[in-house]
Amino acid sequence: MHEETMNQVLNNVQKINQTNSELSQFKSLLPTLLEKGIDQIDLSMFDDITKTQLLNVLGGEYLRRGRLHEAVKSFVLAGNQQKLTVIGQDYERIGQVENAIECYELAQESNRLNLLGRKCLIDGRFRDAIKCFTSLNDHEMLAKTGDECLRRGKWEYAIEVYKTLGDSEKLTQLGDLCLGDRKLAEAFQAFELANNTNKLNELGNVCLKEGLFSIALKAYTASDNKAMLKFIQENFRKK
Repeated sequence: MHEETMNQVLNNVQKINQTNSELSQFKSLLPTLLEKGIDQIDLSMFDDITKTQLLNVLGGEYLRRGRLHEAVKSFVLAGNQQKLTVIGQDYERIGQVENAIECYELAQESNRLNLLGRKCLIDGRFRDAIKCFTSLNDHEMLAKTGDECLRRGKWEYAIEVYKTLGDSEKLTQLGDLCLGDRKLAEAFQAFELANNTNKLNELGNVCLKEGLFSIALKAYTASDNKAMLKFIQENFRKK
């Protein structure tokens, strides 16, 4: 039993020495490999442990040189969530919020995504707030974001939120607001997502009265209003 344990220890020492030797050789080639780029480097000849160590070495050097995009790729391949979080913080610090969100997602940093989403909501950065809360599947914060977009007249973002939530009632309310604001394309999108045929017909009638036949046709088509489609085709074909 003692002999088996000693053999196991010796084997482990040999593996460690081999890995250290490979790492030493790898580091001597580091400048060349960095210029070659992470996508062009083949590490398939190494075992998983060595490969992970090498990827972390590459990622660390890319990070040191400020090549954050390549550092992210390296740490993703290495499964190094801690380093991905660090890069996410760097991106957040320099105002590249979209990249920060991506890093936090890859690192499964739910808390940081939540905090960043709330900050973006306060700052009026609705697109980024929506990305954070959608990633977290946080319906409560998405609803709050949608309501704030509604309050500020940010129709496009509100549509995105209520579409994600599948909230037909809010989509209908939003469509009415868009119609009142003469944002007819957005009104059509909201009513169509809400599957509200009555509102689609109402929109079609408004557009028809104003000679906006293209949107009227879309609205009547979406509501499957065959009578009005036939009416337009027979009376306004040249329009």
